Amino acid sequence: MTLLIIEDEKPAARLLQRKVEKLGYAVTHLLHSVEESIAWFQNNPHPDLIFLDIQLSDGLSFEIFEAIEIKSAIIFTTAYDEYALKAFKLNSIDYLLKPIDEDELESAIAKFKARTATVSPSAALDFETIRKLLVNPLDRTFKKRFTIKVGQQLKMIAVEEIECIYSENKGTYIHTLDNRDYLLDQTVEQVESELDPKAFFRVSRKFIIPLAAIREIQLHSNSRLKVLLPTYKADEVIVARERVGEFKEWLG
Repeated sequence: MTLLIIEDEKPAARLLQRKVEKLGYAVTHLLHSVEESIAWFQNNPHPDLIFLDIQLSDGLSFEIFEAIEIKSAIIFTTAYDEYALKAFKLNSIDYLLKPIDEDELESAIAKFKARTATVSPSAALDFETIRKLLVNPLDRTFKKRFTIKVGQQLKMIAVEEIECIYSENKGTYIHTLDNRDYLLDQTVEQVESELDPKAFFRVSRKFIIPLAAIREIQLHSNSRLKVLLPTYKADEVIVARERVGEFKEWLG
């Protein structure tokens, strides 16, 4: 498997290279700008997987793909904490928020290997969608309600009724403020991409919580935070260590 890193900050590129190589994979090359990347792709075989930063020193990295048809799979490595990154999960193998967590990195590579065993790695890429979200984020509209099948009926749940969204046993559930749980036919990632990021935050791989439902925030082990909600008691709602900084910024 051949891997390439495109990152304008050279120390960050070398750090990511060390983390990737620690997992047993070799990085073939480090590129640092749009211009350099275009020249490299014109004269070299394209890699299986690219770790791609969004903002390079001479422009957005999407400009590379306007100039060169690239078939490689993409894992975004980005410092963006705007909701535009919600689309990355749907239009790439994965995205990694800086500073990059080694467990998240290993998981992203494993996801790439699993997906490319059955489908073309570039099949799901939609750079234009992501570009529009980066350039015109206010054009986005967000989900106002969920329609859920309950027996032989359809129930509508407004987003204001949601206390949290969580995954359990390969299912995704809405837990409402009246202490009820409803099974969704979507993944947590898909639900996350539909919600207003000003009102909802994904605190871990398992939980999405709304700002309005937070009752208390406590210090937890390993520099993490514990969030207390009005009625949800089935499991502890913990803010993952790598998301604590962004979570605090989201709280304002």
